Amino acid sequence: MSHCCRFHPVAASRREFLSQVACGFGGVALAALAHNPAYAAPSFDPGSLTPRPTMHPATAKNVIFLYMDGGPSHMDLFDPKPRLDKEHGEPIKVQVQPTQFNNIGTVLKSPWPFANYGESGLPLSTIIPHIGQHADDLCIVRSMTSEFSEHTNANYFLHTGHGLQGRPSMGSWVSYGLGTECHNLPGFIVLNGGLIPPGGMDCFHNGFLPATHQGSIFKPGKTPVADLDRTEPTVEAQQEKLNLLRTLDRSVLGRMGRHNDLESAIANYELAARMQTAVPELSDVSSESKATQELYGLFSDYEPTRIYGRNCLIARRLIERGVRFIELTSTGVGHDRWDQHSNLKDGHEKNCRAVDQPIGALLTDLKSRGLLDDTLVVFAGEFGRTPMAQGSDGRDHNPFGFSVWLAGGGVRGGMTYGATDDYGYHAIDKKLEMHDLHATMLHALGIDHTKLTVRFSGRDMRLTDVFGHVVTDILA
Repeated sequence: MSHCCRFHPVAASRREFLSQVACGFGGVALAALAHNPAYAAPSFDPGSLTPRPTMHPATAKNVIFLYMDGGPSHMDLFDPKPRLDKEHGEPIKVQVQPTQFNNIGTVLKSPWPFANYGESGLPLSTIIPHIGQHADDLCIVRSMTSEFSEHTNANYFLHTGHGLQGRPSMGSWVSYGLGTECHNLPGFIVLNGGLIPPGGMDCFHNGFLPATHQGSIFKPGKTPVADLDRTEPTVEAQQEKLNLLRTLDRSVLGRMGRHNDLESAIANYELAARMQTAVPELSDVSSESKATQELYGLFSDYEPTRIYGRNCLIARRLIERGVRFIELTSTGVGHDRWDQHSNLKDGHEKNCRAVDQPIGALLTDLKSRGLLDDTLVVFAGEFGRTPMAQGSDGRDHNPFGFSVWLAGGGVRGGMTYGATDDYGYHAIDKKLEMHDLHATMLHALGIDHTKLTVRFSGRDMRLTDVFGHVVTDILA
């Protein structure tokens, strides 16, 4: 009898063999395991986006990650340092650590004054007044550190908890651990403002997790995802084709058995079909009121504000639809991102003009709709900047102490946590590592970071590796 030349027998795994044995020791083993609740629990499909229960009561259901590409200057935005004013133009009076370029100048004061905002009196720079209006909702962590002073490795570290490429992004881990409440959109979406960070798409990659959990990139504009237009002449014709593909897929799975890569590919194709309707509706912000569009800066005369504002508005719409993790990348402003090695004043003013109004609007909108209570908003770059000038009017990379902030999702507002020294150079009080930020984010989502693991390359991998602790002091 002739055989199809495309048939390739696949060796059964031990688990598959036991599941297919009708009697004998397989049945005995299964009966024994059934008495153990850990084994008798419903099976976990690692490639599924179906919502999954939390490990403990959660304060947040979703995350919006406002990624500030390049490293904003914390002493110019969130961490005022009067000593810089007093010693402006003088040599810095502490030991200088190696920096990215080692073009070390004198102490550089902030070009902008600070003001106290909200009932909490939180000090913030006057170039972010819209964010300042939400001071009582912000927890500013002033003692964050990184292990890397170069953009690519620091970006991998921020996104994946590891300084080299190949690990899953935190959005992928959240999608893997919790699934998503949205049937028609991916669980992890990246709203590209125009700038993909150094390190590229690996910052949003699923790594060794199933492909269903990778970040889906939505581009700026009215067509955020390519190839979503229906190619068939009628909806009925397309549905017939999809039904045929589904039948063929089931046939392949029936012959090959469980196969994560294949099942992820099938799930992604089926999701893409549902996105043909969901994405155009999501992207059509004309249904929003004129007041809402004005709030987000969609009519601004500054194009970067319009771009970032639209992404912030879409982020709110994604939260309403149950998408689990949303990341916003930065918008081009004619400078090298937030990476002002020179011309600090002009570069940071343009970046703040691009993001301040939209972020303020996002917080206002989420709060007015009751969504901020269970949405965790995180604002972070990969590192901070130095207190001494690079050249005469720039700042170099500083991983030794910088600021990030969190809002909503069970985080205490109107407070600062930790501190840097008088220059803003090194974290000296309640020093945190990136693993601690990740552990705290997962905890707010109801996940124990030590238990969210995947067996890979001979060991149990997790977002926080073997590090990290939950910063309970910032949680309500």
